[in-house]
Amino acid sequence: MGTRIFNIISWVGVALVVAAVGIRAVAATGIPIGLVGQEKYGVYLAWTGLACIVVYVASQWRDIGRFLGSRSGRHGSVATIGIVVLLAILVAVNYIGKRQNKRWDLTQNSQFSLADQSRGIVAKLDEPLQVQVFDQEARFQQHRDRLKEYEYASPQVKAEYIDPDKKPAVAQQAQVKQYGTLVFTYKGRTERITQSGEQDITNAIIKVVSGRQPKAYFVKGHGERDVELAERDGYQGIAQALKAENYTVATLVLAQAATVPADADVVVVAGPRTDYFGPEVDALKQYLARNGKLLLMFDAPTSADGSPMPNLASLARDWGVEVTNSIVVDASGMGRLIGAGPEVPIAANYPPHPITQRFTVLTAFPMTRGLALVTGGSNGHIASEVVKSSDQSWAEADLKGLLGGGEVSLDPTKGDRTGPVVIAAAANAAGAPEPGAAPDAPKPEARVVVFGDADFASNAALGIQGNRDLFLNTLGWLTQQENLIAIRPKDASDRRLTMTAAQQQLVMVLALAGVPALVLAAGIFVWSRRR
Repeated sequence: MGTRIFNIISWVGVALVVAAVGIRAVAATGIPIGLVGQEKYGVYLAWTGLACIVVYVASQWRDIGRFLGSRSGRHGSVATIGIVVLLAILVAVNYIGKRQNKRWDLTQNSQFSLADQSRGIVAKLDEPLQVQVFDQEARFQQHRDRLKEYEYASPQVKAEYIDPDKKPAVAQQAQVKQYGTLVFTYKGRTERITQSGEQDITNAIIKVVSGRQPKAYFVKGHGERDVELAERDGYQGIAQALKAENYTVATLVLAQAATVPADADVVVVAGPRTDYFGPEVDALKQYLARNGKLLLMFDAPTSADGSPMPNLASLARDWGVEVTNSIVVDASGMGRLIGAGPEVPIAANYPPHPITQRFTVLTAFPMTRGLALVTGGSNGHIASEVVKSSDQSWAEADLKGLLGGGEVSLDPTKGDRTGPVVIAAAANAAGAPEPGAAPDAPKPEARVVVFGDADFASNAALGIQGNRDLFLNTLGWLTQQENLIAIRPKDASDRRLTMTAAQQQLVMVLALAGVPALVLAAGIFVWSRRR
């Protein structure tokens, strides 16, 4: 009688466990079954069923003991223990893997990993960033593959995937007019894009997070680089890159304006061919006195008697940077990496500075003036090195020989300076707090960056990604947007295999005749060995 009761208890326990599993499976699908808190009932049934099974097993202790004492029982126990250990290892591996996510991206440009800039921006989010993807359901996965990287980089990023055909009211409220639209919402601000590349997504996050567009003025009137010019020496490419990073780009004729506009976040002087007039330099000084930001880029002299523009050079010297009448020559041979000669110094190592923090890419500077730091500073401004040439470089003072195409060599007796030579330098000065500023607002500062070259940011040189990143990092530091200082996403390289007609024919012959011939030869060899 007792055995029969325990058998009934065991079947009741099994039934309860099966019922609990069924309730759990139905709850996972979201289908209601008429029970309030159905998942809670499933847990109760599971524990009750397991208790019944334990009671039944305890009642059979004599039979279990006799079985374990037999030979087959011992072998079965060893096998059972092995299975339990294997299952425990699998559970442990999955438990650790879920909490310690580790991935390896083996693509050439790390196209499946976020760039430093993308990770740095989302890591500093202090409130949730909502991303709504409006597209056809069949195309959700291509967006999910990219956005899950942002969600992994920051718990503040939450993505939602919406089919506008199934939820037209939601799409209409979000002002979505086409498939593939991504809507970013942060602190009540909204930004929309229709491209889902990493650079597009990151730029949209920058715009919605910043809440305003910094304005960059490029000075005109002395032959500076034109932000609308698409030719090799123009700045159209860098202007487009600035707009993509939420800058407003405008031009400024100082000789006409007489003063720098109040809405200028940064002023760029990009390679003027003639020196500025005194009143123009005074306007720049007055702007810096108002905690202004100035990027001053010189170009190499085009003639042996080319002066370093005394008015602008004096402005740079006021901030601790000496502009010399020399051209940097690099004898390290690194220029051959990009098909250039010694007149194009390549920078690979950078002195510690926020502009080049974690900067690990090459930059090239076609025909750059050599700079030097003023010993002890100037007017209380002490400049810091940002970019330097290699140890095998020097600042060549014999401009007549160099520009005439002759052979030049390091000769300190003729005024040459041994390398590394400073190519870019930066200085800053703390300013007075602005009335009514927010407590967490950046402290006001006047900032100046001086480059000995303006060609590095031209359309012709932007193919070297380090040049583009260096210019954008410089603007990010000048405008006190340190979160923009990073290596930006790289475009996926074209890895397609292109073959000639003869190569294609050879591949076809090998596939149709070569492989079968090898299999036949292997069969004949094996047959002959067996004979």
